[in-house]
Amino acid sequence: MIIIKKPVITEKMTTISEKLNKFAFIVDKNANKYQIKDAVEKLYDVNVVAVNTMNYAGKKKSRYTKSGVITGRTAAFKKAVVTLKEGQTIDFFSNI
Repeated sequence: MIIIKKPVITEKMTTISEKLNKFAFIVDKNANKYQIKDAVEKLYDVNVVAVNTMNYAGKKKSRYTKSGVITGRTAAFKKAVVTLKEGQTIDFFSNI
């Protein structure tokens, strides 16, 4: 099972990571906080202090087309905000 799917790199999360040393990831829906902590520590070689998780439900979306209205849902996902030990950081842009 792949626990960490991708990091959340937005303007808001960038400022939070600079000020509060917190980083966000989209994770597997069935992963718990202990599994997320172990995965981040192994992948980025850092010490994790705390893990906060949030479950997001999929939103209803609709659009108008030539053939009529098409309705659907966006995918549901789980987000984890990881707090690192003081002085440690994760550089997502180092291997670009």
